[in-house]
Amino acid sequence: MKTKTIFRHVRDIIFLPLSVLILVPLVIYRHTPDIIPDYLSIKLFSGLMFLFGAVLFCWTVVLFQSVAEGTLAPWTDKKKLVVIGPYAHCRNPMIAGVVLILISESLWFRSMPILLWASVFFVINTCFFIIREEPFLEKKFGDQYRNYKRNVPRWIPKMHAKN
Repeated sequence: MKTKTIFRHVRDIIFLPLSVLILVPLVIYRHTPDIIPDYLSIKLFSGLMFLFGAVLFCWTVVLFQSVAEGTLAPWTDKKKLVVIGPYAHCRNPMIAGVVLILISESLWFRSMPILLWASVFFVINTCFFIIREEPFLEKKFGDQYRNYKRNVPRWIPKMHAKN
């Protein structure tokens, strides 16, 4: 991987996921009381959810680099449409992973405002996908994307991939 490509990946990871997953929740957490009960079962569930979300997120970042030859940022060009791995079951698994991490943070830190942030983040991304990303991908990838969109749901994963 070229130095310029590595720089773009690091830049985009610092700018997007770290701000969404660390900076915003930290600001929210520092100014809110603990509301969610502090049960061991909630902590364990939160840890499993975090792990699943992190694996999903990292897997999709690797696919964006190796298959699409781009970064996770929506403003970087992707050469190919990614339709394998988690993308065979859900059109937005990267954001699903981020939302799972945010929900796990809200449970771990017992913070309803972080849960609200996860909801706001989800709605913002859903609107962005419908208004901007999906029309762009249809224009760029044509029938390949239209077929993918017809067969793969935006959020709720299908257990059996059909492309």
